[in-house]
Amino acid sequence: MTEITKEIVAEHGLSESEYERVLSILGREPNRTELGIFSVMWSEHCSYKSSKKWLKTLPTEAPWVICGPGENAGVVDIGDGQAAIFKMESHNHPSFIEPYQGAATGVGGILRDVFTMGARPIANMNALRFGQPDHPKTRHLVSGVVAGIGGYGNCMGIPTVGGETNFHSSYDGNILVNAMTVGVAETEKIFYSAAAGIGNPVVYVGSKTGRDGIHGATMASAEFDDDSEEKRPTVQVGDPFAEKLLLEACLELMATDYIVAIQDMGAAGLTSSSFEMADKGGVGIRLDIDKVPMREEGMTPYEVMLSESQERMLMVLKPGSEEAAQKIFEKWELDFAIIGEVTDTGKMILTMHGEIVAELPVAPLADAAPEYDRPWVKTVAPAPIKASDVSPVKDLGNALLTIMGSSEVASRKWIWEQYDHMVMGDTIQRPGGDAAVVRIHGTDKALAITTDCNPRYCYADPEMGGKQAVAETWRNLTATGAKPLAITDCMNFGNPERPEIMGQFVGCIEGMREACIALDYPVVSGNVSLYNETKGVGIHPTPAIGGIGLISQSDHMATIAFKSEGETVLLVGDTSGDLGQSIYLKEIEGREEGAPPVVNLDVEKRNGDFVRDSIHSGLVTACHDISDGGLAVALSEMALAGNIGANVSIQSDLPSHAICFAEDQARYVITTTATNAEKLLQNAQKCNVPLQNIGTTGHNELKIENTLAISIKDMRHVHANWLPDLMTVPGHE
Repeated sequence: MTEITKEIVAEHGLSESEYERVLSILGREPNRTELGIFSVMWSEHCSYKSSKKWLKTLPTEAPWVICGPGENAGVVDIGDGQAAIFKMESHNHPSFIEPYQGAATGVGGILRDVFTMGARPIANMNALRFGQPDHPKTRHLVSGVVAGIGGYGNCMGIPTVGGETNFHSSYDGNILVNAMTVGVAETEKIFYSAAAGIGNPVVYVGSKTGRDGIHGATMASAEFDDDSEEKRPTVQVGDPFAEKLLLEACLELMATDYIVAIQDMGAAGLTSSSFEMADKGGVGIRLDIDKVPMREEGMTPYEVMLSESQERMLMVLKPGSEEAAQKIFEKWELDFAIIGEVTDTGKMILTMHGEIVAELPVAPLADAAPEYDRPWVKTVAPAPIKASDVSPVKDLGNALLTIMGSSEVASRKWIWEQYDHMVMGDTIQRPGGDAAVVRIHGTDKALAITTDCNPRYCYADPEMGGKQAVAETWRNLTATGAKPLAITDCMNFGNPERPEIMGQFVGCIEGMREACIALDYPVVSGNVSLYNETKGVGIHPTPAIGGIGLISQSDHMATIAFKSEGETVLLVGDTSGDLGQSIYLKEIEGREEGAPPVVNLDVEKRNGDFVRDSIHSGLVTACHDISDGGLAVALSEMALAGNIGANVSIQSDLPSHAICFAEDQARYVITTTATNAEKLLQNAQKCNVPLQNIGTTGHNELKIENTLAISIKDMRHVHANWLPDLMTVPGHE
């Protein structure tokens, strides 16, 4: 037996005090397999030991929430006996080390989280962050990640319908790859993971276990250093064709009444799946390692239990159903093996070659996982930057072209055209709008889906940034006509052992909490990814938010495109003109300074409810929320989408650069027919919503304030070409 030294304990990511806790629980020294199990189960990635104190403060309940955090994914009621099941998770460290497989297996993992609960996945989304465009690794990472996401999703036949991609120097050494999946299930056929039934068989299904991904969870809980490139063996290898078979086999089995509990093997593989099932059910489990299907010879219990090989599931079945279940998986050419049973011992007992190789108490290991109240310091918010603090440029038209062709705003079509976003035939709003919209097959209903976060805002003022990230997704959904239902989050931060980083996390959580409560928009699932830094330099705090909303009649959906000439353009909301943290300040002034825009949640809800009601009433022909880049960028995107210009003038005492580029919140641009414009203005007055007639659609250029006139052709050229130009390899045009 290998002696457990201080060095071996440290290699497993356990502190001295944590190892003392291990000794206290066991009453003896662990063997190497047992130490490995403690290591992954108590890793930051699996135990949330630095974050769970604060995650508990988030609102998770609403009348339409069927299942909140704690299961594989969140579940919300969407009526007619149907539920939407969704979650977002990170695969950051693996994607930096091996971008194709890291991103691909991130997609595979989140798909399993959703279909393990009985849902057929209907859409994938993603939220990606890369380093600055001219960083030597950026092009390689973008290419690999996008290919990995597309390769896995396309082979699965599930549409990747949208997402977001940012570039910033804070991600130079640590990119973020957050993947989201949404599925639909019958409310009476939702599957959970709590093991039950003493003597019930524990069954392994899917692909064989190999040595890939060992210590993946531990690696994901540490920051990068000079040796990070050597961690390639901890990156899993995906097989989307095997996962497609696993999906269909699981859904076929779920149509029976054979399943007692089911859990996918994600981070920490067989260890986390078996322990979580046993802990939730308050039972023990005995596993025979010899019966686990393996694709490599000579694998040790340590390797089998910690492997993160993909496309695998663990189930507890009803006695007597094994043969029928096995036939289903054999039909789909997948492994099926009874590897153990549920026991009343309260222990996880592992045997190999007839000998006990690990014996661990389930509840103490799970319940005694460390929970830290780490020291934190509040981020001091900077002062606002007023319009008068920023000198106006002489040529606002050139400023708009610069912004439209910048890394912040330029078209991401190069990315999403590599994804099959139309497969399954139910995508009714494609990438490029405020939110994707996917029809629920065979019905008139649709789900709107979006991801969003502004890391610059979160870095400057975490509380306001967290609030804005939630409010922005709520606006994105509202702008399509959807009623926002719930969010999933992916909390990407640096090292929580540094008080300033922990302060960013606490601030973002508080802002998110306030926004979720005010907007009646609960958190039902999520993921925390910490230690996203390299050599002590952390990423910008990035609490990525994935939101879903319901459109009860899909023909009431709104899109951003100007529809025809001669329509009235209306501006919803007030403009203060603050320019702190704006794209204008960054791209034109070269400054990332000042306070982010203020989020007034009462105003946010009032304005959004008015917009949604107006869409449902059939009065709105196009709608777009105003966010990055301000009014000028919103109008430009609407003009590009519809290939129709507009002539706009705003009644305001603010200087033109503030009118065009301030990023004030709770604002939308809507268009309507001349006939309905007066009706909307009257309705807004009754609802106490600021609404201003600012112009008319028409012609082939965008005119603002008699100070800016840009042709759609020129705008499209800079907007469409930035990313393809970045990704073109010199000499291979």
